[in-house]
Amino acid sequence: MTDAAGTSDALGPLARPVRRSLNGDHPGETGTMLPPLVDHHVHLQLTDPDAAVARGVAAVVDLGADPGAIATIARTEGLPHVRYAGAFLTAPGGYPAGRSWAPEGSVRELRLVGAGEGAGDAALEHRALAGPIEAAVDEQHRFGASVVKVALNASAGPVFDRPTLDAVLAMARSRGLPVAAHAEGAGMAALAIEAGVDVLVHAPFTERLDDALVAAAVAGGQAWISTLAIHVRDDAAAAEVAIDNLRRFHAAGGRVLYGTDLGNGDLSPGVNPDEVAALVRAGLAPSAVIAALADPWPERTADWTDAGVATFVPDPAPAGADLAEPEAFAAWLATARIVPTEELEPR
Repeated sequence: MTDAAGTSDALGPLARPVRRSLNGDHPGETGTMLPPLVDHHVHLQLTDPDAAVARGVAAVVDLGADPGAIATIARTEGLPHVRYAGAFLTAPGGYPAGRSWAPEGSVRELRLVGAGEGAGDAALEHRALAGPIEAAVDEQHRFGASVVKVALNASAGPVFDRPTLDAVLAMARSRGLPVAAHAEGAGMAALAIEAGVDVLVHAPFTERLDDALVAAAVAGGQAWISTLAIHVRDDAAAAEVAIDNLRRFHAAGGRVLYGTDLGNGDLSPGVNPDEVAALVRAGLAPSAVIAALADPWPERTADWTDAGVATFVPDPAPAGADLAEPEAFAAWLATARIVPTEELEPR
């Protein structure tokens, strides 16, 4: 083990060695203080948010729900703090329409802008269909969404063509909202990257992206939400593809956001050790993993995650070579708890 300051330095600028107040529940306990942590991909209509809070996550981003229902959940006092997308926007018959797990009211199917006969008809339809696209985006905005979610899953049904995706992007940005995409199936990550989608809600997992496409994603300022643990759980080949893509994206300077897709089957709530370990295997140093967990997206600042609480991870922290060992670092970080900031004192 190194000393507390040495370990804190290795964990990056967001980590501080602290002890808990002598007046608190665990007087004198030593550990590491981190900012409030965020799971950037959850589905709160499919899971209990309290379990995530109990294991160190103070804020979540819901990426697909009935807009009225998620707005009500988000208004609930206490933790977790919630930002959300509202409904999935998808092509007619596209994913996840008709899925048994999709909550009622969570999908909006939009006709394709380019569905007309010939260029002239397509131009007419572009003008005619701006109304439905505007209505769908405005609905999410009206219910308080911080991001618009589009589904581009060619493995499971029809998807938006480029003109329709462009129209959604333009409408969302006119309302000050970023656009996040579920990109699955051949060519879907490329479609999202080339169109300038702001965030991929899963690190691409169905095909290896070439280095030029990865570089284009980085150059465009796109962020990727990790969600690696679902593949570690379900599909080793998909996990390998996703980790490889994420490794090259991160190495090229891409912005990585921690997310688990909580609500998608059996996943450990809170700080998920499988997700953390996979991020380390994808080349993220401990400091980069912590930055991915503390990133304020979809907001520009972390004000929305801060309610007088911090993350406390008790000692002993891994040090030296152990910090680069995925399972050791993940097991330690998964002991994180939310505590009042006033209970923590520098040491």
